[in-house]
Parts: sequence; C-alpha cells; structure tokens
Amino acid sequence: MNVNIQTVNFDADKKLMDFVNRKMEKLNTFHDRIIESYVFLRLDNVVHTIKDKVVEIKVHVPGHNFFVKCTSKSFEESFDSAFDSLVNQVKRRKEKMIA
Repeated sequence: MNVNIQTVNFDADKKLMDFVNRKMEKLNTFHDRIIESYVFLRLDNVVHTIKDKVVEIKVHVPGHNFFVKCTSKSFEESFDSAFDSLVNQVKRRKEKMIA
C-alpha cells in the first residue's frame, strides 16, 4: 500500500511521520485490496479555537473511497480518532461485500 503524507501550514517532524506510517500499515489487516492512501495533516490557525490540529485520511480500494476527518489538540490524538473511524468504515464495507 502506498501512503502519501502531506502537511499543510507546518513541517512535520520524523517522529510524527513514523507514527502515521506505522499506524497506516495496520490498515492492511482489515482490507487486503487497498490501492493507496492519503493523509493530510493540517494546522488550522483559526482564532479562539483550541482544537486546531486537523487530520484527513483518504483511502482508495477498488470500487469505493473512504474519507475521515478529525480535529483535536494534538496530531496524534486527531490521527488516532480518524484512524479508528476509518477502520470501522472499512470493516463495515468489507462485511457488506462478503454478505
């Protein structure tokens, strides 16, 4: 699976990039036909908001695209939340394909 990570309005450190790559590799255990995935890490500079770290994940499988977006105080927390939501979507889609 090809994982493309893009950062918007900041430069991510190696620790964050490794964290994202490590978690995205686990996605193969839930669906074996993932073509590619995109992870967007964005820093929103909206005034008066505490939740300004946005993570968007797009995953392409044959015949379907998945998309999740989560916002929180840290990129790790946002990514974990988005990843959990993505795993639920992938599992539901795969169950529908089997049934």
